[in-house]
Amino acid sequence: MLAKLSKPLYTIEDYLALEAESEVMDGIRREYRNGEIICMTGGTPEHNKVVGSLYAVLWTSLRKKPYSVFITDQRLWVPELQVYTYPDVMVMADPVILQENRKDTVTNPLLIAEVLSDSTSAYDRGDKFAAYRTIPTFQEYLVIDQTRPYGEQFVKQADHQWLFSDHSGLDAKINLVSVGVEVALVDLYESVGEL
Repeated sequence: MLAKLSKPLYTIEDYLALEAESEVMDGIRREYRNGEIICMTGGTPEHNKVVGSLYAVLWTSLRKKPYSVFITDQRLWVPELQVYTYPDVMVMADPVILQENRKDTVTNPLLIAEVLSDSTSAYDRGDKFAAYRTIPTFQEYLVIDQTRPYGEQFVKQADHQWLFSDHSGLDAKINLVSVGVEVALVDLYESVGEL
């Protein structure tokens, strides 16, 4: 009979200490879920181009407005599930609220966007979205494909009720309800190449 190997479980303090050391030593980002520490893999050039384009559109559109826009390396705390994660793009209404006793971890996203990869697609659409929905300030979720002009949008209507819309093709535009910004898919995929 084979013995089942269990993964070691870590405390939040273990995780935060490892993250602090990582910033100095290796620059690797890690998520914390249910006592497990998960290394984040590097993205493809297409992933980074789409993330960067979305960030640029949001930053330009929300300049001088009461919002803060964050990209990739900003850590988010999901208190109800005790999860630390690094969304691809986040928008927060100002003031940004930090986790108690932390200067590097935010807690109040209004809009979160994830650019899908093969390895994260199911998680981003499933458990990760479920975790995000426990955050009281969270109002809108955008999931974007990195290889074709396609996005899925979820807008909170009421507790436990989200409106889903899909957007496909270079002519499609996504109206981000939570921040009043229109995103043209052609702008997100402009530097990706042949589609």
